Amino acid sequence: MTTNPPPKQPATTSPWPVFFTACVAVFLVSIDSTVLFAAFARLRESFPESSAADASWVLNAYTVVYAAMLVPAGKLADNHGRKRIFIAGVGLFLLASLACGLAPGIYWLVAARVFQALGAALLTPASLAIVLEAFPIEKRSVAVSLWGAVGGLAAAIGPSLGSFLVDNLGWRWAFFINLPPALWSIWRARTLLTESRAGKNVPPPDMLGVLMLIAGVAVLTWAVVRIESHGWNNLQVLGGSFLGVLTLWGFTRWARHHPHPALDMRLFANPSYRAVNLATLVFGMAFSMMFFGFFFFMTGIWHYTLPVAGLAITPGPLMVVPVAILSGRIAARAGHRPLLVAGCLLLAIGGLWQATVPGEDPQYLLHWLPSQLLTGIGVGMALPSLSGAAVATLPGHQYGSGSAVNQAVRQFGNALGVALTIVLVGHESLSLANFKTLSLSYAGLALLTLILCFGVRTKPRQSK
Repeated sequence: MTTNPPPKQPATTSPWPVFFTACVAVFLVSIDSTVLFAAFARLRESFPESSAADASWVLNAYTVVYAAMLVPAGKLADNHGRKRIFIAGVGLFLLASLACGLAPGIYWLVAARVFQALGAALLTPASLAIVLEAFPIEKRSVAVSLWGAVGGLAAAIGPSLGSFLVDNLGWRWAFFINLPPALWSIWRARTLLTESRAGKNVPPPDMLGVLMLIAGVAVLTWAVVRIESHGWNNLQVLGGSFLGVLTLWGFTRWARHHPHPALDMRLFANPSYRAVNLATLVFGMAFSMMFFGFFFFMTGIWHYTLPVAGLAITPGPLMVVPVAILSGRIAARAGHRPLLVAGCLLLAIGGLWQATVPGEDPQYLLHWLPSQLLTGIGVGMALPSLSGAAVATLPGHQYGSGSAVNQAVRQFGNALGVALTIVLVGHESLSLANFKTLSLSYAGLALLTLILCFGVRTKPRQSK
């Protein structure tokens, strides 16, 4: 029996307070996916017994678990109530952030990051579903673009914010800073949001599928990180890569035959949805390689201090929100593909610029700033458009799970991008040639994303 959805908010009620409440938490989640780019060197100094590969798991444990849990979390939000799951996620994220800031060792920090990722995964798909429910259908394209822009801006300014926190207060404050906004978000959610869900038929959770997904991505990422110290032909690298791919293949087989899988493979029957998620995976790799690499270049090649490095990469992120707002309006009329193609092209041009123009002599205004503006505009066009295109053709009851899959795919791409960055520039003897290779790599990935985006077909939603 079909359950009728709860009544919509009155037409006179503004959806923007709901949007702001939901997006504060998403902002924190997205910042925590990149803020430690700036803290990476200080983490290694605080825990000198850890290698670069070990320290990378402070980043990747969060990313991998967050990505894998987004899929079942989307279903939990659809079935058990978006408000309930959102508040639970923010609460867990808050407590885990406190544990991260108090962690006495690298492995304690990694463990706390796992729980932080669980909270982040619970609140993210619930947040998007809450936003979609709050807006009328003719305004959802703009709302989704803005929601994606919030996450994109947060991820983009994470390194800049992290550099100031880490240099002035220490790396632990990268986590303590989450506490006041998270408390505010819980309070506002309890008093402002109304409950909504897709239905009452709650299938048992596919925990085996979730564990297979986490294991497959984690082992594959571990193998890629090991390339830096062991080489491409090492038995650990080859064996880990094979085991990771085999586990992920086994997961897809399991998901096709399980009655209630962690990831509903029927979503991929839609050709546009398949194209969006392939593009999102590759874009996630390029995005994390770009921002993580910026700090290696600024501090390792130009020898900027951490605060100056954070300030130097700020102009690009500042372009994200205004560009995303304009992009949302364009998408409402022309669809997402033109924005995706243009955004990825600008990102690729920015990568090519960074691979050919900057030298060892710091010349910020002439050699660096133009590429920052290009990549900032490109991210502002492409990142929210990927999120918008992912849900544009889905029915309402799949908003939570469909967006969760798309966000998970991007996080998997981020994890692989971090691993590749460690391989290319994470060693002690960093050279300009290493950074140029990294820039060419993410420029190539941006062009590959562009090609994949030609398969994205979304119809603009217009009011009659």
